[in-house]
Parts: sequence; structure tokens; C-alpha cells
Amino acid sequence: MASSLAVQSSPTPTASFFMSSSSLSRCSFAHTSLSFNGPRSRMAPRNTIKCDISEPLNFGNGKPTIPVLNDRTLPKFLEYPRVGKTVSRKDIRLKLFSGTANPSLSQEIARYMGLELGKINIKRFADGEIYVKLQESVRGCDVFLLQPTCPPANENLMELLIMIDACRRASAKNITAVIPYFGYARADRKTQGRESIAAKLVANLITEAGANRVLACDLHSGQSMGYFDIPVDHVYGQPVILDYLASKRICSSDLVVVSPDVGGVARARAFAKKLSDAPLAIVDKRRHGHNVAEVMNLIGDVKGKVAVMVDDMIDTAGTIANGAALLHEEGAREVYACCTHAVFSPPAIERLSSGLFQEVIITNTIPVAEKNYFPQLTVLSVANLLGETIWRVHDDCSVSSIFQ
Repeated sequence: MASSLAVQSSPTPTASFFMSSSSLSRCSFAHTSLSFNGPRSRMAPRNTIKCDISEPLNFGNGKPTIPVLNDRTLPKFLEYPRVGKTVSRKDIRLKLFSGTANPSLSQEIARYMGLELGKINIKRFADGEIYVKLQESVRGCDVFLLQPTCPPANENLMELLIMIDACRRASAKNITAVIPYFGYARADRKTQGRESIAAKLVANLITEAGANRVLACDLHSGQSMGYFDIPVDHVYGQPVILDYLASKRICSSDLVVVSPDVGGVARARAFAKKLSDAPLAIVDKRRHGHNVAEVMNLIGDVKGKVAVMVDDMIDTAGTIANGAALLHEEGAREVYACCTHAVFSPPAIERLSSGLFQEVIITNTIPVAEKNYFPQLTVLSVANLLGETIWRVHDDCSVSSIFQ
């Protein structure tokens, strides 16, 4: 799908998400994208970038729609002078290494940064043991290891730990674990007796392996950052999804943001706030067990509106599918599902492709198998977002200013 990107100068870093219908020939909403003003500026300062897709969205052959920017499969919310410019890896002390969990995302990040992925040998012995060897020197370098701990979570987590250990033993100056999806994040508290807090355990393992810093995307809860005894940079995938939604022809008065459960109210409220304080609705549910949910009630008005359900992840899709069914019963005109992490455990695909959703919008923090493609699926890339964050960490610049 071809798309174009309009860049306009703005004297202020923020602007209203919605444009009034009187100023437009059609109903639409736009938002302010990220602006950068770091001390080591590699880009034009204070740009407001908004999506402008001139062609209608199409779905072909049941495969997900992946927005393409300038003939490259890259996220469109951020165009940056680094893109297309190759940086000599001999001139900087920054190196990227990818694990085997999501190599395509790692390639996109490296392409955005103008770097090449470092050479690394990762293999498994006949009994399943993981072997890692760096094939180039990292002595005194700032090393970033790109590896989500997505399914198979235990395999990918162990691979990350061994990669960290290899870098530490090779005398890397700083080791940053870039974890687009942090597995075990849901086990972040004790809800009943004799439960483990696996998120804390995994944080300890990463720290003890030798990581100096963690860069994670959309943790299940902010408290997980406190489990690490090393700095954690928390990146939000929200701007990528918001930019894509800005291309949809939806009147601001028709929109309502829905939290699929009470625990996600804060996330949905922040999402709604960036949509010019769109109305908020909450699905009240009673969970009888893990991956089993039962919808009970709806708080808020969705009749005749376009409902956008927002969550951090979709696993079996039971919560969000039951919520969508309730929204239709309450008179919602269309239902969109948005999440950062697409875990997609069975029977998620059957539920998501059952016709309840106008569109299911996810990011590529977790790779989606081709067998899991369905017509309503749209995959957005977080490569530019993560790439920019890596540059800022390396340059000792502010990360939080990206989202202001």
C-alpha cells in the first residue's frame, strides 16, 4: 500500500488531535507526532508529522496490511534524515546484534539507524542447548542486543541471557538488552497465596547475566520497571498506532475508546486523551481462570459510535472478543482492536477473524506467522521508534522527550 508523509513546521511541540469537521472536506482526525530537540540533533528540530494516506486501505489475499513508506517496510509515523544514510560502523562504538526471535524487526531497526547487524553465531546442539559466539570484537563498545522474549518464551529468554553473557565476557563497555516484548510480565504480583512473581525473577536473571540497561516496549504494568536493579527505558508503541488511526476517516464525535477490562483503564484513558479527550468506556468482566474471561457489563455509551478497544497484548483474544461482542450488543457501529503485542495463542485467530472487528491493529514487536494472517489484520512497525530510542540511549539524550 502506497502512502505519503506530510511534514509541517510547527512552533509548538503539541497540537490538537482532531481537526474540526468545519475545516475539512471530510470527517477525519489528525494528531501531533513526535518532535525531537535533543542536544545532538541529527534531524530538523520541532517537526510535526502527520499521516496522509491518499489511497483507501486494501487487504489482499488475507495477508495483513503493512504500511509502506517510500517503498520500504518501515513505520510511517517518523521520517528521519538518518534513514537511507549509511553510518560507518568503524567510526562509532555502537553495535547491534540480533537474536533469532524476531530477525525481521532487527533488520528494520538497523536499516533505520544506517547500521549493519553485528555478526553472531547462534545455534542449538542436538539436545537443545544454545550456543552463542560473537564473530567480531565488541571490546569497549556500546552493545545493543535485540531479542523479544516471545513464544517460545523460555527458549528466547535463555538465548538472550547467553548473548548477554557472551558480550560481557568479550569486554563490552555497556550492554543494553532491547526487549520489544517482555515475557513473564503478566506475573508481576501475587493475587493469591503461594504464587511466584516471575517478572521479578526474569529481571534478576537479566541483571545477573550482565546487562547494564534494559529497553522494553509497552510493559504489562509500569511496576515491572522497579523489578530491575539497572536502568530501564520504557518505550510506548502508542504513537505508531495513533498515527495509523489518524489516516482513518472517522469523525471525532463518532469515536469512543474502550478498555477491555478494568485493569487497562489507565492505558485506555491515556489513549483517549491523545484523541482530543475522546469518551471512554469500560468493559467489566469476571475472570474465572487464566486465559478464561466472562464479560459482565459495560460502563459508558457506545451506541452508534466507532469503538476502539485498546490493550497492551492479545493472547487468546478471549477478553477482547467477548468485549467486542458486548459492544455490538450495545449498539456500536464498528469495533477496532488495537494492541502492541500480538501473542496470538490458539484460538485467537478464530476469534479475531470471526467478523466482530472491522480491523485488528497490532505492531511487529512479536513476529506474526503467515498461517496467522487474516483479512482484518494490520501490522505496524516499531522499528523507527526503537531505532531512535537506541540512538538516544547511545548519545545520552532524553528518551522521554520523544513522547512529549
